[in-house]
Parts: sequence; structure tokens; C-alpha cells
Amino acid sequence: MTFDLYKIVFDGELVPGMAADVVKDNLIRLFNSDTRKIERLFGHGPVNIKRDLSGPEADKYLQALHRAGAKARKEPEQVITLALLDNAPERSTDTQAAADQMSCPKCGHGQTVNNQCERCGIVIEKYLARQAQNTQAINERIHDVAAQPYAPPRAQVGEPTPEYGELKAFTIQGRIGRLRYLAWSMTLMAAALGLLIIASMGFAISPVLGSILAGLLGIGVLLVSVQISIQRLHDIGWTGWFMLLNLVPVVGTVFPLALLLVPGNKGVNRFGPPQPPNSRAVKILAALWLLMPVIGVLVAIAIPGYQQYVDRAAL
Repeated sequence: MTFDLYKIVFDGELVPGMAADVVKDNLIRLFNSDTRKIERLFGHGPVNIKRDLSGPEADKYLQALHRAGAKARKEPEQVITLALLDNAPERSTDTQAAADQMSCPKCGHGQTVNNQCERCGIVIEKYLARQAQNTQAINERIHDVAAQPYAPPRAQVGEPTPEYGELKAFTIQGRIGRLRYLAWSMTLMAAALGLLIIASMGFAISPVLGSILAGLLGIGVLLVSVQISIQRLHDIGWTGWFMLLNLVPVVGTVFPLALLLVPGNKGVNRFGPPQPPNSRAVKILAALWLLMPVIGVLVAIAIPGYQQYVDRAAL
């Protein structure tokens, strides 16, 4: 009898586009483990995460790991064939030593042919028989369901909702949290500053060219800013039409604070799944954005004092 068993192997490789910190956080939640144990999975060569799985079970483990960002793979376990020595044909002495070796189907321990594993202690014949019974029971259950014409459909309805949404800055779809909203706004302002320098060079060449460049810059920055703000509103659970409140007197001056202070929904809302965990770069950029008002106040205080010092020195 042949038993198709598989194991899940992880080499520390990540799914393209996923950051290591994000993947480790996902694995901590997936395995309900701690950081120290998850760190052992990286940088130590191939690691067997799960063994003795049927084909469907192994596929489920792979899907869960791939969604978390870990690029694992499925490998077949070694097939063990047991034979009674009385019925076995005679073998040459050259192959006798190799044929007398076996691996435990449960823990993979290598040993001489024996009906019991020296490491985990299982009775191999009983273990293989139990695996066969489980496989047969699953097949019978599937057959019984298929034979019932009035049985409810067991196929999954619709696509499964991913754990985290995709991050796209140039769209009004998706969700971003407060820190990522600040980080993206900081990046947008830095890019606008660089483009403003180019527009000023256009003014030096021709006032018309400079005006065109400045107009295109203003429209682009406004469009991207609106897209980022709508994604932040989606995270709170509000529609993007709330952006029109910025045009209302008094309310428009207070409304931006809501984007910075109101926390987002936990879990999936009507606009999709939540954003991925914040990376270190997002936290740094958000902190720099929060420091900008403080730096502006210090500069506003320092410049008049410096000007007075220059005026006194000139006298």
C-alpha cells in the first residue's frame, strides 16, 4: 500500500514585495508564537515546519504561509515499504546493508528496519494503518456528499478575503492608517518641493513655461493628496465624499484633524481589509512630519533674533 504524505519546508525566502519585518509579524500571529521562535526560521537553512500531511492539508498550509509572505514549499515524505523477511526474496550482500535501513514515517528518524521507531516510539504498522483509515474516511465522506443530489454546495462561495489590503498611493480604493497617512503626505511634500525647484527653473527660461509647470505641479499634488485622504477616510469607514467638508467654512479647518486623530476600523469593513502593519520607514516618516510644526516654530523664533543681531552688528 502506498501513502502519499508531504512536509512543508521553509528556507527563509520571502514572497516578492513583502518586507521581512511584516512577514515575521504575520508568522507570529499565524502560529500564535513569540519573536524568538519565529527568528529561528530565518537564516538557518531549510526548516521542516509541518510533516506527515495529506495533499489537501499541505496545500492549505502553503496558502496560509504564502498569504503571510513566507515562500515555503511542499515536498513528499519518504515512502516506507515494510516486508516480512520470510516472504522476501534473497538479496545480494552488496545491497543488504542499504535495504536494511528505513526512516520513520512520522518523525523521519533513520534506523535499521524495525516495526517500532527508536526515537518517537510509534508502532509503524499501526501508524500507517491509521493514516490509511483517515484517508479512506475522508474519501468516503466526499463520496457520500457527492452522491446526495439535494446536499448543499460545499464549494467556497466567492473569493476569500485577504488578511491585508494592497497599498496603492495613486488610487481612491483601499485603506491606510494614521501613521501611513502622515508618511505618505511627507513623501508627497518632499516630491512637490523637488518639482517646485524644476518649475522655478522653467520661470528663468520663460514665464509661460514656468506657469505651465507650476500649474501641472499644483494639479498633480492636489490630486494625489485627495487620493491619499480618501483612503484614510475608508480606513475610518467613511465615504470619500466627506472630502467636500473641506469646502465648508469653519468645518473645513477642523476636518483635517479627524484624519489624524480618528482611529481606523479593526478588521474588514465595507471598503476592504485593513492595511499591512506599519514598517519602520513609515514610522520614521510619520515622526518627521509631526516634527515639522515644531521645527517651523523654532525657525520663526530664530529668524527675527538673527536679523536683529545682524542689524546691531552693521551699526
